[in-house]
Amino acid sequence: MDQGVPVDHHHPLRHTGHPNVGEMMWDHGRTMTTRPAHHEKLVSAVGFGYFPIALTARLPYAMMVVGVLTLVVTARESMTLGGVNSAVVGAGTAIFGPLIGAAVDRWGQRPVLLIAGLVNCLALLAMAWVAFSSLPDWVVLTIAFVIGASAPQVGPMSRSRLVLLITRAIVPGRRTKVFNSTMSYESGADEVVFVFGPVIVGLLATVNPVAPVVGAAVLTAVFVGAFALHPSARAARPTASDGEAVRAPVSALLSPRLLVVVLGVLAIGMMFGTVLTSLTAVMEDMGRPGQAGLLYGAMGVGSATLALMVGRFPTGFSLRARWTVFAAVLLAGVIGFGVSAAVWSITVSLLVAGIGLGPILVTAFSLAALRSPHGWSATVMTILGSAVVVGQASSSAITGWLADSAGTSTSVLAPIVPASIVLVAGLLNWPIRDEQLS
Repeated sequence: MDQGVPVDHHHPLRHTGHPNVGEMMWDHGRTMTTRPAHHEKLVSAVGFGYFPIALTARLPYAMMVVGVLTLVVTARESMTLGGVNSAVVGAGTAIFGPLIGAAVDRWGQRPVLLIAGLVNCLALLAMAWVAFSSLPDWVVLTIAFVIGASAPQVGPMSRSRLVLLITRAIVPGRRTKVFNSTMSYESGADEVVFVFGPVIVGLLATVNPVAPVVGAAVLTAVFVGAFALHPSARAARPTASDGEAVRAPVSALLSPRLLVVVLGVLAIGMMFGTVLTSLTAVMEDMGRPGQAGLLYGAMGVGSATLALMVGRFPTGFSLRARWTVFAAVLLAGVIGFGVSAAVWSITVSLLVAGIGLGPILVTAFSLAALRSPHGWSATVMTILGSAVVVGQASSSAITGWLADSAGTSTSVLAPIVPASIVLVAGLLNWPIRDEQLS
């Protein structure tokens, strides 16, 4: 357990001694009651139904970028416009994601998610119509931006919701173990969704190019709505007892101990972009462009598998140690990718990179949860989500340019840069120690 530096005792994770913490519970998912925290497992506190709802509610976010790309390329017969639309979706998410998080921290998840989900659903349906209309391209781009800006951000919201619930419902002495397992599951769920989301888009697109976007709209209406209305949403709502601790100033979001986590996550996003773009160039040179997605999936499999195993790591294997160890594994994997000349060696290298990537993602979000200033939990989680989007979009563009101008052999070395940044961020994080939950 990392200890040794001053911590924010007004942070929600520090409220274990407050007389009201852990008392806000619901009875059979319908009415709020007051009882002491008494659950040893999170599933008994939140209900088993929460997890399939939260998992499925993530799918529209994973489908929308690829879905919009597929739709626009087919409808407008322009790969360039399709690529720009995908970038605009990402820009909307990156800009408005943290603002949605801030709104949640102010008014709670339920109203914000319902409004964002409604806007997102309508924007997706509008895109399905506008793409094949005679309206100019700027209208398509505008709707694409609205789609990204209104993305409900279920992953960050779920993490924020469950972390607060752990402090309020799980008995002391079990919170650290439950917290670690929860963050492990959440990252694994994200990985699984982002692997299978594009696959679902591909299957639906074979039926009709509009189907992925309409499907995402339907999933948003049903499952994001169910996620927003689930009784656990009240756990993330500001309460009177929380109000007794003064909300941290906005400047607390710029603390070095939090910025180093954002840097690491930004570099992870860059990893996604550089690997996928350079891998696509490699497979095109080999005459197998259709296999790029399958090989990229090897990294996703390794990442998801290890992310789910993090909850079983010994508590003595501290968060800061995990970051540096697995950053070294990640770097080794991308170096192997850069020098590989055969499909089998590329696959092995990406699998190794994924083995390093998964635990780093879990660690980064765990540290962000522990270091979130009081009253800014959802904001911090959405900032990390936006950092991934910004990193992926910017690095994809740079790596694509590199492949065209300097050749594929140079572009495959690009992932070494973000992997090195992840390792440097881990080393910068090493002196920082964090209290864990009791």
